[in-house]
Amino acid sequence: MSSQIDIAIIGGGSAGMSLAANLADLAPHAEVRVFEPKTEEERDCHWSFWGSGRHVEALKPACKGTWKRWQLIDHEKKVVHESVAQNYITLSASDYLKLCKANLSPTIQLVRNAVKKIDYKNNVAFLSAGDITYTAAHVFDSRPPEKKSGGMMQHFLGREIRTKEPITESDTVTLMDFRVDQSRGLHFIYALPFSDTHLLIESTMISQSKEPQQWYLETIDNWLNERGISVESDIGYESGVIPMDNCQPQDSRTSAIGAASGTIRQSSGYSFNYIQQQTKQLAGRISRGCYEVPTPISAKLVFMDRLFNRVLIKHPELSVKLFMQMAGALNGEQFARFMTGTASFSEWGRVILSMPKTPFLRHMWSV
Repeated sequence: MSSQIDIAIIGGGSAGMSLAANLADLAPHAEVRVFEPKTEEERDCHWSFWGSGRHVEALKPACKGTWKRWQLIDHEKKVVHESVAQNYITLSASDYLKLCKANLSPTIQLVRNAVKKIDYKNNVAFLSAGDITYTAAHVFDSRPPEKKSGGMMQHFLGREIRTKEPITESDTVTLMDFRVDQSRGLHFIYALPFSDTHLLIESTMISQSKEPQQWYLETIDNWLNERGISVESDIGYESGVIPMDNCQPQDSRTSAIGAASGTIRQSSGYSFNYIQQQTKQLAGRISRGCYEVPTPISAKLVFMDRLFNRVLIKHPELSVKLFMQMAGALNGEQFARFMTGTASFSEWGRVILSMPKTPFLRHMWSV
């Protein structure tokens, strides 16, 4: 059995479904299939980013938490940011994917099968999924990138809990708490208080190798115990690995979107904003007959991120200091712009002036 379509989207995660939803808005008559075997519930996790009130309103059905205040902490000080214009937003991935699905046009459909094989003949793709062979003029592949051996990565394990007693500072996100074991790489606790009794805690590492699961769990337990936080019940666990190096798509013959196309900030691991920019721009191009995938992160920003990571690898003793000094050089509005790639020249200058010069100059030519 065969089926002819205009566009095939492989993978129904953030990039795949965002592109499909944008196509429904900008090219609603295109015949599109999104190939994703997992349900929204099976793909559920947390996606966070900085955004305006407009973002909060547009994504309200998927918002799990929004904050105007965030902090970074080490053994010496605490840097606290507040913002009027920017929110730190956390989405339920499941609810976001459902929101995208609800906005699809009749010609854009989900196929609950994985693509098993792709062949090309005369610039036409033949995709085998389930019992059907689909022919498509254009294929956009949002599958995770191939992991580079020995590359820098952000890896984490999170535990979502209900607490017995109300916690303090439930209005503040802890982006990085460095008061944990630093002997294996840059290590911090990331904590999202969804209410004064509902908390997500992630033990997060930035390094070149993963750790045993129990190690992350013990770090979370110790962090909770040191703060006198008692667990009423566990809601769930999640884990992941985010590449912080150049990514390679799974199939070079397809047009990669999302992480495999370079939407991950290599210095921070944040990606959601860049995926939104890329998929909206791409849908607009497709509506005009252009199928070239835009690159949302500039070459200059990629270079600066790669240089930053190079210094982290070569000078691990400086890691905590680099993040704390960078955060301390900016206020809340400036920090949010810096993290979303929209910082001004002067804001970049403030960050650069806060950094130790020698290690960056030493490794600039090896990036």
